[in-house]
Parts: sequence; C-alpha cells; structure tokens
Amino acid sequence: MLELIEEHACFGGVQRIYKHGSKSIGLPMRFSVFLPAQASSKKVPALFYLAGLTCTEETFPIKAGAQRYAAEHGIALIAPDTSPRGADIPGEKDAWDFGAGAGFYVDATREPWAQRYRMYSYVTQDLREAVLAELPIDEKRLGIFGHSMGGHGALVLALRNPEIYRSVSAFAPIAAPSQCPWGVKAFSGYLGEDREAWKQYDASELVKQASRVEGGILIDQGLADQFLKEQLHPDVFERNAKAAGHDVTVRRHEGYDHGYFFISSFIGDHIAHHARVLCR
Repeated sequence: MLELIEEHACFGGVQRIYKHGSKSIGLPMRFSVFLPAQASSKKVPALFYLAGLTCTEETFPIKAGAQRYAAEHGIALIAPDTSPRGADIPGEKDAWDFGAGAGFYVDATREPWAQRYRMYSYVTQDLREAVLAELPIDEKRLGIFGHSMGGHGALVLALRNPEIYRSVSAFAPIAAPSQCPWGVKAFSGYLGEDREAWKQYDASELVKQASRVEGGILIDQGLADQFLKEQLHPDVFERNAKAAGHDVTVRRHEGYDHGYFFISSFIGDHIAHHARVLCR
C-alpha cells in the first residue's frame, strides 16, 4: 500500500512523493511521481527515471524540469530513490560512490549487501507492481531513462526486460561499468570478483545479444563532462550497439557538463523520444 508523503499541483497535474514497503529490499522505500492532468480520467503511459550517485527520489522532479513536457504528452514520471535507506550496514555511508545513495541498480550477491541492496528487483518488480496496482498507469506503455549511474541502470533494465520497458534513453550513462573505476568498485563490492557475473549488469556487454529496442536508443553526452574520459565510455556502448544492429543515437554536446543544467537542456527531447513510442 502506498503512503502519500506530500503532494503539489504542477502543470495541471500533481507531483507526489510516496512511501511503501519493498519485499525485495525488506525496508520502506520512497519514490516520486508526476501524474499529468490526463491521469484524472484514464490510465496514462509512464516513464521510470533512475537517478545518479548521491541522488534521492526528489532530485529529478526538483531539478530536471521534466513535468512541463510530460504534461504536454500526457505521460507520468516515476523516480525511485537510488539505494535502500536505513539498512544499517557497517560502512554503508563511508563513501559517496558506494553504499547509501549508490545502489547501482543491481541485486547484490556479496555479503553484507545481499539482503538489502537489491535495486534491480526493486525497480523491475516492487516499484512497478505498486504503481500499477494503485496509480492510473498503463502497464503496456512503460519506458525507462536515467542519468549517470541511473543511465547505466536504465540501459541495463531495458535491454534485459524488453517485455516491460518499450523505450529507453540516457543522459551521460556509465555505459561500460566493467571498464571504469565507479563500476569496478560497485561490482566488486556488490557482486564479488567474478567478472563474468558483472556482464549481466554491463550495458555494453548486454547490447551485443539484446533484442532491438522500439524507437531506438537515445543517449546525450556533454563534452565538458568531467567524468567522460575516465568513467562513462559511451563510445564503447555505441560501438557494440551498432555492431549488433541496434538503432542507437549518441549526441555529443560541446560545453555541457555532468549536472542537471545539462539534463534540463535536453529533457524535452527525451520525453518526446519516449512519447513517439508510448503515445501512439
């Protein structure tokens, strides 16, 4: 059951934050949802947005400016938190890029993380089932997108679950996590040292065998992004995707960095990209 935490009128619709129980994680979780005006009379398509390192369920609705475009297309926006909260695991808050606020959208298999850090199952199962059960969301018209760590998550979830997510896009994703410090740290900590096990959460590996995504894959990347060279590697994903026959568009933008000024500049294009698939 969803517990409403707060609600605000927004572009003719409502912006809300909910709390609910998660079977996968075993703790209460929070998420935000924007419901456009159309949701008052019918079920609407929905986009799941996965945020990046250190973010919460509030970051996207406050900073991205997405509600204006979602209202125009009649699309709901759903943004979960980025990790469990209150797991009380020793060292959970010691680093900004691992543990609290850094769940990496994987199901951890290594202790002491395996019981609580199950963000892959939370997003694909618990969160999805909760919003479909209690909100006016059309289960056949779901898309997913995200930023940085969340861009990684969006690509992985879409490529592994084409029966759930019909459209996908990403902002500055960690596109080849097995080849960058953030990903190696997270995968080693959550999954162990077996690099074969990492491939199930590496979009650049998954795209080699995945079915083609309806509407293609859109990625936007700022060329002034301080993390581009060491952490993100969109070129690896682009190369592997094109080799496998995917329709992938990687747009590179001079002067833009890794933050939400970049995201807000191109969020309208991403909503439109998904709308072309979900609003037919």
